[in-house]
Amino acid sequence: MHFLKKTNQNLRLGVFDKATESLTSLLYFAKVMDMLKQVSSVLQTEQAKQLASALVAIDDVKTMQNFLRDVMTEKEITEVGARLEAAKMLQSGAKYTEIIAKTKLSSRTVARISDWMQNGMGGYEAVLKTEHHSHILPARAA
Repeated sequence: MHFLKKTNQNLRLGVFDKATESLTSLLYFAKVMDMLKQVSSVLQTEQAKQLASALVAIDDVKTMQNFLRDVMTEKEITEVGARLEAAKMLQSGAKYTEIIAKTKLSSRTVARISDWMQNGMGGYEAVLKTEHHSHILPARAA
């Protein structure tokens, strides 16, 4: 009788665990979708469009470095650089522990980068793809 009682209890816990896992997945999906909506609306502001246009207009590294230094703190530049490095490392299959040790980012930030690489708007993928050809400058129309 004790065995049957224990087995029944374990079955209920197993069902509860599955339900909890499903609910957690659903909540995570809802959170990601909400984040995408927020980013999409932020990107539609006039200020965001102006920033994107300014960045696209810069065609050499030195000017970009100067612009970034004028509009960002050194800490912000370091943080964005570390995030890009983490994305490269994730793409190459590095473990979170290696990424954290090299970039000094938190595990949560690395997880967010991984999420954005998988479920985001494709920005990391586009930058990492073009970075392989960064030694070739695009031709500019005269």
